[in-house]
Amino acid sequence: MRISPLLLTPRLTPLLAAYLSAMSTVGSAQQYDAEKDEATNPEEVETVIVTARRTDEAGFDLATSWAVLDQASIERVAAQHSNQLFNRVSGAWVSRGNGQESLVSLRSPVLTGAGSCGAFMTAQDGISMRSPGFCNVNQLFDANLLQAGRVEVLKGPGAVVFGSNALYGIINVVTRSVGNTPNQVRVEGGSRDYYRVSASGAVGSGIALSAQTSQYGGYQDASGYDQQKATLRIDQEWGNWRVDGALEGSQLDQETAGYIRGFEAYEDDQARKENPNPEAYRNAWSGRGHIGLTRDWGDSSELTIRPFWRSNSMTFLQHYLPWQATETNRHHSLGVQVSARGTHNALSWLVGIDADHTEGALVENQADFFSPNQPDGIHYDYDVDADTVAAFTHLDWSLTERWQLGAGIRLEDTRYDYANNASDGAVCAPTASACRFYRPADRKDNFRDWTGNLSVSHHTDTTTVYGQVARGFRAPQTTELYRLQAGQTVAEIDSEEAESVELGVRGAVSSLSYDLSVYWTTKENVIFQDRDRFNVSGAETTHRGVELAASWRLSPTWAVSGNASYARHRYNSDIQLLGSRGSIDGNDIDTAPKHFGSLQLTADLANYNIPITGELEWVWLAKYWLDPNNQHEYEGHDLLNLRASWQITQAVAVSLVATNLLDEGYAERADYGFGSYRYFVGEPRSAVLGITFAL
Repeated sequence: MRISPLLLTPRLTPLLAAYLSAMSTVGSAQQYDAEKDEATNPEEVETVIVTARRTDEAGFDLATSWAVLDQASIERVAAQHSNQLFNRVSGAWVSRGNGQESLVSLRSPVLTGAGSCGAFMTAQDGISMRSPGFCNVNQLFDANLLQAGRVEVLKGPGAVVFGSNALYGIINVVTRSVGNTPNQVRVEGGSRDYYRVSASGAVGSGIALSAQTSQYGGYQDASGYDQQKATLRIDQEWGNWRVDGALEGSQLDQETAGYIRGFEAYEDDQARKENPNPEAYRNAWSGRGHIGLTRDWGDSSELTIRPFWRSNSMTFLQHYLPWQATETNRHHSLGVQVSARGTHNALSWLVGIDADHTEGALVENQADFFSPNQPDGIHYDYDVDADTVAAFTHLDWSLTERWQLGAGIRLEDTRYDYANNASDGAVCAPTASACRFYRPADRKDNFRDWTGNLSVSHHTDTTTVYGQVARGFRAPQTTELYRLQAGQTVAEIDSEEAESVELGVRGAVSSLSYDLSVYWTTKENVIFQDRDRFNVSGAETTHRGVELAASWRLSPTWAVSGNASYARHRYNSDIQLLGSRGSIDGNDIDTAPKHFGSLQLTADLANYNIPITGELEWVWLAKYWLDPNNQHEYEGHDLLNLRASWQITQAVAVSLVATNLLDEGYAERADYGFGSYRYFVGEPRSAVLGITFAL
């Protein structure tokens, strides 16, 4: 028989059912009547988390911090950029660059540099969207977020079904099942030549297709993008096997606007329209596919085999560097995930093996001569074959009806085989005084790491209290190892490690639901670029914070929900960072606001026989330092957004999304580099009108 998470968690009550629905929808007023009906029969509740164990589990019982953005929330936000969606997750800040670019923060600072993207796992249906060792800071733009079934965020290290790159947490985009794919067409248009057309529906028995295309003229000069995404979903029965799979692709053609410079230049109406880098661009393509085969194994176990494929290619101008080289990177992968799970008395178990083979390449070329130390021509041209193999297990033991103990461990081996396709050594002529680029000779590198967790939790009908200790890691990225500078011949670096302690409580009291967590994390062997521009490791940072998400049903018409985070991220070692002066031990890490969050007030007028829903949203971000020496600062900002929907008929609905209602001048991301303040500009007041046709 198939294991049901509801059979394993009989403590679900009507109040708990309401909690699960409220927390996953983050205060979805239009679902209130459905939730009341559902609460009378908790066995019908299907709000689950799959990210933690690769299987359906009641999120209320998990001994770790998580957040879910369900399909209703995703459709209501109708995000033009991923940061508009992740504003609703406590502890998460997706900093928007220009166009579709982004930098992720999850219980962490916004990290920059060659390997910074390796601190976060972004996945589709539990499979990393980029291969370990080949991450990209902008990889969230590969995901079809608009047409996802839900997005699950697992915070902190220690999920043993994920390995390298799941250092601070996991963002898992779950594709819509065929049964949950609506037959509809949606057309949107808005400020500054923004247009988007999306459509979805069944295209056969057990097969559904979702696709979208968008175009944006851009706010700054010579900026804007065209982007297309599509997802094919399969849900079938094949003899004794249950089959689910997805094939997804995306393409981005973007004109990129660079930083504007000058202290608080974002407050100058003319300056924030300028584009200092009109020649900048980014072209990216990605494709992924997987098939999951699951069957029962005995009376209380099941086996899953999930082969997968991925392919990525990107070309862009490095406009943020004065010499403006062009980079092309790509990688192609094949892999498989095999896992088995079952129960025996009070014990549930999970074991698995993962394998991933990737072939990657990178070329950096500079068209024009800049200086003897940054010459024109090929800077880097190399291939890397990577193989990752891992084994893991996780056990959950119900000590009593109320107490549960959990433990898991994962062992992972990563091997890189690097081949330099250009001449070894410095790129510059022998007369250069300080050549910027250095090509290491062919080599092989191997990293063996482990991740694990140990948790204890106590459950009542209305509350879960838990504690967890966990360890995570990330292996060095290939760009940290093989794209060296300033004469460094070998990067003697090892995997970064994070150790975390977390305490949390979640529950529901009448119409109020809440989720509160406190964490302490120490990251060791941090990889950084020192003042000699060498990639080295050995630094230590600390991360401590508290996070709250809550939803309160005020009446059948009104609801309020929100999230807030307070954290301190600090350097905990006396290191010589590139761009720092003197000791920075104890300083706050740059681009790490102490607090941020959002609040949504939702109204549903259906109680008055008016088919209109609306939401007013407040998003705030506190001030933060722009440099390791804590001498330059961004003041933070507050934004107001409005969303509304009118169901004209059963087949036609109209929506409005208005952002930055007060037309605040602000920066999506602030920085201090090359001797000046630099800002990615926040967009002024914008409005998008949409109309949806149900087919």
